[in-house]
Amino acid sequence: MNRRGAVALLLALGAACAVLPGCGQPAAPAAASELRRGNGSEPDSLDPQLARTESALTILRDTYEGLVSLAPDGNPAPGAAESWSMSDDGRRYTFRLRPAARWSNGDPVVAADFVFAWRRLVDPATASQYALMLEPVVNAVAIANGRAAPAALGVTAPDDATLIVELEQPAAWFPALLSHPSTFPVHRPTLAARGTDFSRAGVAVTNGAYVPAAWQIGAYIVARRNPLYRDAARVAIATVRYVHVADPLAELARFRAGELDVTWTTPPGQLARLQQEWPGQLYVTPQLGVHYYGLALDQPPFAGAPALRRALALAVDREWLVAQVLGDGEQPAFGWVPPGVADYAPQAFDWVDWPRARQLAEARELYAAAGYDAEHPLALELRYGRNPVQERVALAVTAMWQEALGVRTALRAEDFRVLRQAIDVRQVPLFRGSWLGDYNDAYSFLQVLRGGFGINLPRYASPEYDAALAAANAAPAGERPELLAAAERRLLADVPLIPLYFTTAKHLVAARVQGWYGNVMNVTYSRDLALR
Repeated sequence: MNRRGAVALLLALGAACAVLPGCGQPAAPAAASELRRGNGSEPDSLDPQLARTESALTILRDTYEGLVSLAPDGNPAPGAAESWSMSDDGRRYTFRLRPAARWSNGDPVVAADFVFAWRRLVDPATASQYALMLEPVVNAVAIANGRAAPAALGVTAPDDATLIVELEQPAAWFPALLSHPSTFPVHRPTLAARGTDFSRAGVAVTNGAYVPAAWQIGAYIVARRNPLYRDAARVAIATVRYVHVADPLAELARFRAGELDVTWTTPPGQLARLQQEWPGQLYVTPQLGVHYYGLALDQPPFAGAPALRRALALAVDREWLVAQVLGDGEQPAFGWVPPGVADYAPQAFDWVDWPRARQLAEARELYAAAGYDAEHPLALELRYGRNPVQERVALAVTAMWQEALGVRTALRAEDFRVLRQAIDVRQVPLFRGSWLGDYNDAYSFLQVLRGGFGINLPRYASPEYDAALAAANAAPAGERPELLAAAERRLLADVPLIPLYFTTAKHLVAARVQGWYGNVMNVTYSRDLALR
């Protein structure tokens, strides 16, 4: 990007930010027994098998508990299961549930609760976007694709305290997968009695440290301590209020006014100032997450247009983006799997080491080969969530496309739910997306783009890619990383999306909060915190 373009872009970014809220309402008094967590956008659901947004998953991790939890360092730890063992061939896991585990109404948590929830997850009638989360389990894929009944899932409960899981092939990462909320149990009697209302705040019966008590749409969700939680004696905070603030500037204003104890994130470009303003209260940690622009491969102009997709990917100056637009420790993303994933060397586009001039020359050649030029420029509409960070990135990237190629892009910011619904019904060729690892393994990222996977938003369908993933998961542990890397290289060659940057987790934490920790999964359970 030349100097004139950079200056114009920064002026545009400054103008966009100038209209955003920068001050909060009068401070609400801080209750000694209530933790007030900024929680981003409105959650989409509190049903463990249906929730998709990170804001929903954060609440579910506090209110339910799966077989496996996460330790403060982000590694798997016992949850509802006190222990587990693996067979010699790696195809069978046996989980032993904690005798003290109870639902919030006093019912015991039993192995059959997990059998029911997992069958519900893979059942096509549930229509869960995470149906293939249990892909390693015997018959999970066949059930999700309608070729077998849910009862055929390879999970059994020989008694109340024992759950046996049969896998299609060894999967050393399987316990880590079970920390994801989609695998959490649900209370069968409440679901039977209340139907889809079973997960509603004030109705839900949960097995976690907290129980959802109230949901004020557009404002907050309140959860209260569950006195029957299996480790209730260690839960110090009585109430958690999850405050919905999608705008980081508005959230910062509320934190500064004393209305929040923890922020969901921080505004872009303010890290150094915030470190000075709140020394010791700003937590910045690497996170297994990637931000990208999705290209709908079943819609024009991207269907059957690999040259155009590659041209747009080449035209993005990621180094400039993270340094000048974001500036908060993010890393440029030249691949899909982020650094920091266990036992994996992330891959990159084959042009990553080219000089910038060569990248731009290649982008222009491909753009012309795709049938576009100055007289017939590509016209796009980029849709993204209503958020100042996404706004800044959109202005920057579309300016790069305009300058390098002559692409004309209309910007459309909208509510996340509206955007996601439009993507689901195939009305959005170009959209902003992000993916945070569900567990610490490269497959958590690569699986998302498998053909038929419910959250494969670009609708990428490559038999070669799917076969490479299948081969990786069937291979001995020592061979698996390279086979996964081969799959990622196939993905990057096809360019079903444009990776932009790898994220960091940034939270401001009030001095009265004790016990906050950071990890690559960006998970800090409210049950582990205390208030001064």
